[in-house]
Amino acid sequence: MFKRYHVDVIAANGLAVILWASAFAGIRVGLTAYSPLHLALLRLIIGSAGLAVFALATHMRWPEKSDLPAILLSGFMGFTVYHAALNIGETEVSAGLSSLIVSLAPVFTSVFAALFLKERLGLIGWIGTAISFGGVALISLGTEGGLQFNDHVLWILLAACSESIYFVIQTPFLKKYGSLTFTAYTIWAGTLFMLFFSPGILHEIVSAPLGTTITAVYLGIFPTVIAYLALAYAISRVGSAQGTSSIYLTPVLAFLIAWVWLGEVPGLSAIIGGVITIAGVWCVNIGSGKERKPKHRSQEISHS
Repeated sequence: MFKRYHVDVIAANGLAVILWASAFAGIRVGLTAYSPLHLALLRLIIGSAGLAVFALATHMRWPEKSDLPAILLSGFMGFTVYHAALNIGETEVSAGLSSLIVSLAPVFTSVFAALFLKERLGLIGWIGTAISFGGVALISLGTEGGLQFNDHVLWILLAACSESIYFVIQTPFLKKYGSLTFTAYTIWAGTLFMLFFSPGILHEIVSAPLGTTITAVYLGIFPTVIAYLALAYAISRVGSAQGTSSIYLTPVLAFLIAWVWLGEVPGLSAIIGGVITIAGVWCVNIGSGKERKPKHRSQEISHS
């Protein structure tokens, strides 16, 4: 997995994967007491506060004014839309299956890059795209215990799509600012837009069970802040390709964590659909890899 044996890099990479995988189950817990939009807002507020402390401690640079429109758009797509849509989708879709659908983000990214950045996807990549969506369709038909369409899958597809748009937009800024700094900018921007949904959140915080609120705090600190810090450290040590080499384990771990934490066990058709989806994502990676090398880690990973 790693060309050289770096225990610290393996630990940091593994930590990021585990934290991101746990977020899908954490969202399901949070939704038992919070509305989807309020849970997203609370998580982003906590994450923004944590990153603000980190920014002050490290004297993080301010963004240039000319880059603010792109940062605001990136934050809106990558965090406001992503978290709102994912939370709405997870009201009806299990944590493990949600992680599988979100894993389509690199597929959307490759398609958008081919359409708007003139990057060639290749025949295998387009075939993989079709396979992936076929797998998601099978997942959708099996999420409610029978062969009936679950429209909440569309919300999670929207989350994956918005995340991929975020990945494409941020391409020219990662080299300029670095992945962690630009992520902090966009999380703050996404939180700003989410404040539109703040009415009523104090009532939910007061009325929610303490354990559920602690889970929301966990989501804001660990998958939103600590995971990015860990991954940024891994990338700084060995580069993007090696530093993110375990990210595709996220759906597998998400299923395991959801099984242990929530007792969620997917149906047979959903499992088959998941395998098909992963196969399609793999084909897209192979197809796009023949035409181009990943320019940044966001073309290789997705967050939760």
